[in-house]
Amino acid sequence: MKKLLFALMCLFAVQLTVKANEGKPIQVSELPKTAQSFIKQNFASSKVAMAKVESNFLSKDYDVIFADGNKVEFDRSGNWTEINCKYGEVPASAVPSAISEHVTTNYPGVKILKIERDGKRYEVKLSNGWELEYDSLFRVVDMEK
Repeated sequence: MKKLLFALMCLFAVQLTVKANEGKPIQVSELPKTAQSFIKQNFASSKVAMAKVESNFLSKDYDVIFADGNKVEFDRSGNWTEINCKYGEVPASAVPSAISEHVTTNYPGVKILKIERDGKRYEVKLSNGWELEYDSLFRVVDMEK
C-alpha cells in the first residue's frame, strides 16, 4: 500500500512539473518593464509573433518570438538570458561592447547569431561556425568550432 501511494504521489509530482513547464501565451504588455524596454530599444522594427511565460516552482521565464524567427528569452526580472537570431544577427546594441569589439577585431565581417548569458558567463555563436565563451570580465575562456 505504501509503494502504491508513493508511486501515485510521484506521478502527481511529475504531472505538476510538466504542467508548470508549459508556456502560457501572454501579451507583450505583460512582460516585465525591463523586457519591454529591451524589445523597444533593440527590436523596434520587428513584429512580435508570440510572447509566453513559463512558470516553474521557483521562477518565471519569458520567451518572445518574432515574425522573422528571432527569439529572445528573459529571466523573471526581464533581463535577457538568450538572444537567438537564426536568420539575421544579434543587434549590436544588445551585445556588450567588449564582446562586440573582440569579435569585430578578431573576426572581421563575421556576425553574432546568438548570445547567451548566465550570472558569470557569456556564450556567443558566430556566423563562421565558431562558438566563443567569455567570463564576467569579457575574457575568452573557451572556443569551439
